[in-house]
Amino acid sequence: MILILGGTTEGRLAAATLDEAGSPFFYSTLGTEQEVVCRHGTRITGGMNEEEMTAFCRTHTVRLLVDAAHPFATRLHGTVSRVAAALRLPVVRWERSFPVRTDDVRWCDDYADAVRRLEADGVDRLLALTGVRTIAALRPYWTRHTCWFRVLPREESVTEAVRQGFDRERLVYYQPSVAEGTGWSELCPQAVLTKESGTSGGFPEKVAAACALGIPVYAVKRPPMPEAFLTVTGRHGLRKQVERLLPGFYPLRSGFTTGACATAAAKAALLTLLSDMPPAEVSFSLPDGEELSLPVATARKDAERQCATATVVKDAGDDPDVTNGCSVTVSVAFASHAGIRFLQGEGVGRVTLPGLGIPVGEPAINPVPRRMMELELSALCDGGLDVTVSVPGGRELASRTFNPRVGVVDGISIIGTSGIVRPFSSEAFVEAIRREVEVCVAVGSPRLVINSGAKSERYVKACYPDLPDQAFVYYGNFVGDTLRIAADLQVRFVTLGIMIGKAVKLAEGQLDTHSRQSVMNRTFLQGIASESGCSQEAVAAIGDIVLARELWTLLSEEDSRRFFPCLLAHVRRHTAPLLPHGELTVLLIREDGRVMEMEKV
Repeated sequence: MILILGGTTEGRLAAATLDEAGSPFFYSTLGTEQEVVCRHGTRITGGMNEEEMTAFCRTHTVRLLVDAAHPFATRLHGTVSRVAAALRLPVVRWERSFPVRTDDVRWCDDYADAVRRLEADGVDRLLALTGVRTIAALRPYWTRHTCWFRVLPREESVTEAVRQGFDRERLVYYQPSVAEGTGWSELCPQAVLTKESGTSGGFPEKVAAACALGIPVYAVKRPPMPEAFLTVTGRHGLRKQVERLLPGFYPLRSGFTTGACATAAAKAALLTLLSDMPPAEVSFSLPDGEELSLPVATARKDAERQCATATVVKDAGDDPDVTNGCSVTVSVAFASHAGIRFLQGEGVGRVTLPGLGIPVGEPAINPVPRRMMELELSALCDGGLDVTVSVPGGRELASRTFNPRVGVVDGISIIGTSGIVRPFSSEAFVEAIRREVEVCVAVGSPRLVINSGAKSERYVKACYPDLPDQAFVYYGNFVGDTLRIAADLQVRFVTLGIMIGKAVKLAEGQLDTHSRQSVMNRTFLQGIASESGCSQEAVAAIGDIVLARELWTLLSEEDSRRFFPCLLAHVRRHTAPLLPHGELTVLLIREDGRVMEMEKV
């Protein structure tokens, strides 16, 4: 069992991350104000002291604590630390993002230091953005000077301020819909006091608003966290720690994309080149800004050639990825040209068709991994670099990927829009679909033909013998995602080839037709039969079918003539809105390859 200490944006995200596992957990907040969805979590409220938290963890067999509380909740952090030490529990700290400290802010070690600095600087009128719980800590200042406190517009906030002896007439109420700085000029403060609450706490916006008004900013530094806490900065890091510390909480492990591995290897190679000290592990930023790290298998420097090479072994988690366990090797060398140039190494493909967002002739390193590597390398070196990415054995693996269909030859692609591979993920598959549709558009095909796999593709190709091979794209189970991609890329004419097993799910609005997500609904199909005027015998017989393809032989010719057009009408009802500016043709394909119906939306 896992106990999250939340009440913050990070706490809400932590709950959503654990909810993905489908395993039970607890989510604890001090108050009841925060709205949070816990499908598999139990919400508990009310603060716990050390004894109460210890008893709770023992009673509920808690094996992991997740501290996602506010960075200034020092009492709670201390309680969590002591309980974890006593029970020998690991603690994962979800830390929010903090901007780099700059000189335009006057930094204070604590609230007592803030009071000393404000008085030493002669500040007599202060707007405090530190919250109602800091009124007591700042008493030595506001009892001698003019001060406004901004608080949440809640009765309990006003009650607490009054209990502390603060004048309620000097309370300013936070309105999330109002821009920072609104109304500050009317108060004429000589300074603004805030706390280092991070990006999610609105710290950058507060500083920017004060600077725009010419008001000095004083900020209380965030307190340090207990050293034993394991720090993560986002949902992927939390999941990876949970997978490591509590195996089995998630049914399947997540992994890393080839793009993430190449980024880590490139950074490790450059660090080795610059310092002669091969790192055992490197951290890097995902596209969403979250920071993760990967172990480095090997790293070595070639002083004579002024280059270094590092390898990261790809761990795809429990996803059936053909590149799982492969070595992603990157060599980095100083170059006379400006910027970063990517070169094709062994096992990495070469682009031969337009549409992938990569110039023809370039190595098949997708745009997002390129940006990830450029970000990490440019932060370490502002000179020119040649970056060669290799995947030994990649040429053989490429035949088991989509690469041949999109004109990538000689190897695999370095891909990954998020840096993370989710087990049996839709992300990697949908990304491959997008790449194929982009190529279809780039080669000028007048129509995109989407189908569920090799069998249905063989049948629909017979309907469109003049289209290029790049016009035919597998959607697998992701009909909805594929049509949205087509709409996003402004494809005018699309044909959807569908067989009966997926058609009966799609007709009910199940746009992901995988058996894990959707099942055939016999009651729904009986409704289709009744709606279309089929015989009562047909309606009753449908209630006993096990497989959708039985419909082909179960229904009489007359019932078939009524049932299947009605089924397609329901398919159109759910698919048409996904292609609002295009023309969709739906082909319902029999087991023998004959097209049962063709309808245009």
